[in-house]
Amino acid sequence: MNESYDVIVLGTGLTECILSGLLSTEGKKVLHMDRNDYYGGETASLHLSQMFRRFRPDATAPEDMGRDRDYNVDLIPKFMMANGEIVKFLVKTDVTRYLEFKQVAGSFVYKDGQVSHMPANETEAIASPLLGIVEKRRLQKFFEFIQNYKTDDESTHDGIDLDKITMAELYNKHGLEPATQDLIGHVMALQLDDAYLEKPARSTIDKVILYIGSVARYGKSPYIYPLYGLGELPQAFARLSAIHGGTYMLDRAADEIVYEDGVAVGVKSKGEVAKAGVVICDPSYAKSKVKATGKVVRAICVLKHPLPNTGDADSCQIVLPQNQLGRKHDIYVACVSGSHNVCPKDFYLAIVSTIVETDAPEEEIQPGLALLGTIHEKFVSVLEMEEPESDGTKDHVFVSRSYDATSHFETVCDDVKDMYRRITGKDLELDDLTIPITETP
Repeated sequence: MNESYDVIVLGTGLTECILSGLLSTEGKKVLHMDRNDYYGGETASLHLSQMFRRFRPDATAPEDMGRDRDYNVDLIPKFMMANGEIVKFLVKTDVTRYLEFKQVAGSFVYKDGQVSHMPANETEAIASPLLGIVEKRRLQKFFEFIQNYKTDDESTHDGIDLDKITMAELYNKHGLEPATQDLIGHVMALQLDDAYLEKPARSTIDKVILYIGSVARYGKSPYIYPLYGLGELPQAFARLSAIHGGTYMLDRAADEIVYEDGVAVGVKSKGEVAKAGVVICDPSYAKSKVKATGKVVRAICVLKHPLPNTGDADSCQIVLPQNQLGRKHDIYVACVSGSHNVCPKDFYLAIVSTIVETDAPEEEIQPGLALLGTIHEKFVSVLEMEEPESDGTKDHVFVSRSYDATSHFETVCDDVKDMYRRITGKDLELDDLTIPITETP
């Protein structure tokens, strides 16, 4: 280990593995270490026995849950937008050769105590039971406006500058009701809270167009998901790094980051020091450099049936908008099944998550748990969300953000792009290409 590298990466979470893969392909000499004996960190997919060791160390899995290695349970559930940034990362680096993907069957929303399919275009909006006749027409006009809007063609603007008008003002201009605003802002644009309403509309509209375009790519829903779980993603980027000369050490703890004159120069482990001019890590490796921003609660639930009111979908997302629940943050339900090779046949995994607002986190996700029907097993975790206090350009220690409660990868990709810019001084260029998906037999 007493060698010199360009970059040392601590932790094999998805953010760290993407950066390791990207930098390796650019000719950087990378050393990647993890205290765990498996890839993925907090974004790992665990076998059933690993789940019990993590959440119930004094118990063993019941025999009626099937074989241990038939399970690949995501600790942090995330779906991939078909046109999203994570797909562009996969295409740019060609790690799709290591992976297979399947479409998520449906996107749903919770409204007035009911679960309904989420309309994603004019045709579905007109047919949706979520909206009244008058409101359907208004939403149709809104969709037509944003899809026809071209920045360099004022004839399509209807007198609106998306960089100046707030999202609240744009909603009001189209006469959209609060419940419809929730559908657009929280289910399609996937905004974390209502702060977006007072910000320029451009960002939200871009997110809505991403959602609509992702639905159009494969139909049914905007999401895809890797077979064998999300833990396949960090492993795929690790393979990419290794092919380009990256060195990996699992089950190897980093005792400390070594500094000279306030600047990181390497990492010490078991009395040995590996030198490097850049250190990248997740918050757990640099506690003195991060601040807490809140907590996220997640309940991983094993079911023996599909989610009720989803048309027996083998996979889906349900968004419970904050305003439907009198909360400040949405609740997300992500469901996958045996058809994704993450649990035995006829089993389902549903993960309910949200940002914690009270001293009773598990009670906060009860509205989501209530949508699941009978729960066979449940594993609950409450984790701190942390972010770096500085951008790392002075001390050369670049720390990622914790993974939030959202059931998609867009905020993760934003962090990767931001870190890449800080580390290299240049923007990450991504191609807009598609990847093949595996059809359901």
